[in-house]
Amino acid sequence: MSRSSLTIVLAAGEGTRMQSSLPKVLHPVAGQSLLAHVLGAAPKGANARLAVVIGPDHTAVADEVKRIRPDAENFVQRERLGTAHAVLAARDALIGGADDLLVVFGDTPLISAETFARLRAPLRSGAALAVLGFRAADPTGYGRLLVEGDRLVEIREHADATPEQRAIKLCNAGVMAFDGRKALQIIDAIGNANSKGEYYLTDAVTVVRELGWEAVVIETGEDEVRGINTKAQLAEAEAVMQARLRKAALDAGVTLIAPETVYLAADTTFGKDVTIEPFVVIGPGVSISDGAVIHSFSHIVQASIGKKASVGPYARLRPGTSLGDGARIGNFVEVKAATLEAGVKVNHLSYIGDAHVGANSNIGAGTITCNYDGFSKHKTTIGEGAFVGTNSSLVAPVKIGNGAYIGSGSVITKDVPDDALAVERSPQTNREGGAKRYRELKTKARTPKDG
Repeated sequence: MSRSSLTIVLAAGEGTRMQSSLPKVLHPVAGQSLLAHVLGAAPKGANARLAVVIGPDHTAVADEVKRIRPDAENFVQRERLGTAHAVLAARDALIGGADDLLVVFGDTPLISAETFARLRAPLRSGAALAVLGFRAADPTGYGRLLVEGDRLVEIREHADATPEQRAIKLCNAGVMAFDGRKALQIIDAIGNANSKGEYYLTDAVTVVRELGWEAVVIETGEDEVRGINTKAQLAEAEAVMQARLRKAALDAGVTLIAPETVYLAADTTFGKDVTIEPFVVIGPGVSISDGAVIHSFSHIVQASIGKKASVGPYARLRPGTSLGDGARIGNFVEVKAATLEAGVKVNHLSYIGDAHVGANSNIGAGTITCNYDGFSKHKTTIGEGAFVGTNSSLVAPVKIGNGAYIGSGSVITKDVPDDALAVERSPQTNREGGAKRYRELKTKARTPKDG
């Protein structure tokens, strides 16, 4: 039977060194918040509970927790009196009990589920405490892990370390796993006899030894336990994450012609034989199917791209875009909240927003769907096999029928039937009509409602 777990994520820090009004743990790496990465790596399942300690008035952090892990409980740390004090803000969760207790930080986005599993492993063998350590290239400022054989005997802070101890490169990452049956006793025993009068979780090692129990160290790489306190450190974590994502994509068979120039999101998914050209930015919520090609200098967010579709160069796919198999989006084309079915071509200098474009339609250069009337967004529907000539404006709400043909330079304000030919080339009339419509809407918006 699997061991039960409680993971407490400490996310109450203000992050003042980030020089931002955004709570530290909500800053993004690879399109996801720091906190989202940590919550995603934390144990999941029926026997895995999750508690997050947040600061007062951090409703945005609570909302992020709910979005990522609806099963999690939020606890508020109203005073900041050290890391052990922060853990005890979730006392009610601790009282609920678990075989294993993990204490982690919400600003370590590079930590993995595998590392959490390795950290818990010694608890099955009787250890009361396992501390995550790493060998720092520059250990200055880090607490040193002092070991005797396989046992951890103390965490010595840099300021208190002797010259010999400062030469040690095995450092404290801050992440810990406790025997859940002993955790509350250990943490409650931590005192605040220090210059700041705070309760430090690092003192748990001393408490464990005084109680005659065992503490051990589990090592991981330095990159994995990078904490984020500044924008510079945020950029460093982004670089590490991007290197990981690019490697994973290459290992999965994606062709990245110049990997170092491509930016991916943590949730990007790829089919087989996908090609990504240089200088492409892929944001959250993107799926790219088999055989698709993303050409240089394209920017894609919250979009699905069908098999053998072609995007770019210099294309922008905004949220809500869905491209069918074999669709072609060319240079300087922007698509937003639109479905383009299989075989659709929008090859040049066009904007398609709030629209549905039927299979095998051709949208000529310079075409735009005029989806906004100054007050509301409206939809354009284009049928299968339609042809829209260059420099056309489709004024929504409007429907273009299957097989319809729109002449170049047209401004379409009325529905066009199937297989019809439509040519509207009276710009002055359309400008006057548009101005009249805008005045009507503006007057309506300013008229007080009855009652």
